[in-house]
Parts: sequence; C-alpha cells; structure tokens
Amino acid sequence: MSHLDRIAALLVKAERSDNPHEAEAYLAKAQALATQASVDLAVARALTARREAREQPVSVTITIGERGKRANTHLVSLFVVVGQCNSLQVDIAHNSTYVIAYGMPSDIELVEALFGSLATQMTASATTWLAVGEWKGDTYVSRDGWRKPHTAQTARAAFYRAFIDRIGDRLQEAREEVLAEAERQRVEIPAEAPGGKAVATTGALVLRSKETEVRSFYRKASTARGRWSGYSGGVSRRAGSASRAGREAADRARTTSAKGIGAKGPGLTA
Repeated sequence: MSHLDRIAALLVKAERSDNPHEAEAYLAKAQALATQASVDLAVARALTARREAREQPVSVTITIGERGKRANTHLVSLFVVVGQCNSLQVDIAHNSTYVIAYGMPSDIELVEALFGSLATQMTASATTWLAVGEWKGDTYVSRDGWRKPHTAQTARAAFYRAFIDRIGDRLQEAREEVLAEAERQRVEIPAEAPGGKAVATTGALVLRSKETEVRSFYRKASTARGRWSGYSGGVSRRAGSASRAGREAADRARTTSAKGIGAKGPGLTA
C-alpha cells in the first residue's frame, strides 16, 4: 500500500470516529506518516540520485480565495503551518489570494490534502460555535490593550487564530516524534562510482539534505519581495471564549475523507 493510500485510510477513520481522542490519534498518525513519507522519499532519492526519474523540487501556485475576503489571511496562515511541518517553503501574495508552495511534489500533495481537510473543519466548527451565541456579551483584549466587546467578526477571527495555533502545535509534535525515530534509522548510501565506499547515515540526515535542496531551489526560483503583513485585525491572543473554543475545536479536529486527497481546499467564511 502506498503512503498516500495509508494516509487516506487514516483520514477516513478520523472522519468516521465519534471519539475525539481516537480522532486525534488518527490525525497524529496521518501527520506522522506524512513526515515519514518525506523521510522515505528522501532515502529513495539519495539511493537513486543518478537516475533521471528521481523526485525534484517544484513550485505550485495554490489559490486561496477571492480578493478582499477577510478570512484569506487565516487560510494562508493555516497553509503555512501545515507546509512548515512538511518541508515546504511558501511565498504569499500581498493580498493573500494565493500562495506558491516550493517542495517535492509528494510533499506538496500531502500538504494540500491536510490543509483542505483542516480548513473545512475550522470553518464548520467556527460557524457552529458562533451560532450558539456564547460570544455575545464576551470581551477580548485588543492589540492596543483595550478591552472590547466581541462582534461576530472578531469572535470568528479569534476562533480561527486559536485553532491554527493549536493545530500547529499538534502537527509539530507529530513531526518531532517521527524525526526522533528517523535519527535512529540507519541508511546506507551506495558509492557513486564502482569500487567506491558506501556512506552510512541516518534517515534524519537524509531528510535534512532533502530540505536543504528545497531551500536552495526556493532561493533560485522565488521572486518574492518584501514581507507578508498577515492578520491585521485588532484581536490579540487574549480573546476570551472565542480563543478557548478555537483551541478546543483544534484538539477535536478530524481530517476529511480520502476524497480530499489532491483537493485545492475550500474558501472560508469572512
């Protein structure tokens, strides 16, 4: 069974599980397999470095949303978080309408699958929570230090920001577990020439070599200038029940079905 098939099967199990702890375990395993796929693919590329068919870094433009949508910055932030946990470099349009992902094709495909699934979960869980109305009468501390009453717009923004922060923590934890295992994985790289000596290394070193190749490709291929401004609203990290609800939703987050593999990802409600 291929890596994508195994990951897709885990996504199905996560979607169908009614147990949040079980769903979290499936998500962690899916992310772990995504990272492990990078390790395995890096090993395969090192073993076949002289073959024309070996995987090469590419750049892919991914549409985020229409110009002017408030939620675009949140969706971009989510993509960057998932991408960073899967060996991608990312350029961002100044108006947040699209991103350019740089990396190995298999890594980009995995990121799109996880990103599309988590974006759908984030939108749905925020809409459900807002409809309950818990945010009404609640307050948040703005970036300028003032305590202000929540509106539906600020509550949604706070929910999204907290959801993305927590998802980033979860994916990074899963990645670090796999990298720790890769440190113990012994890999032998065959000699480049007949009679030469094979080189012993670890899966983690092979992965880092692949990531160095991606960064080198990025420096040559990227034409980005300046810095992305990101979220510019007034909601700080201290945003009352909305932030708490966003973190809790991220803890419960399940990925979507196997149909999400290769999907471009949904737009988000403003």
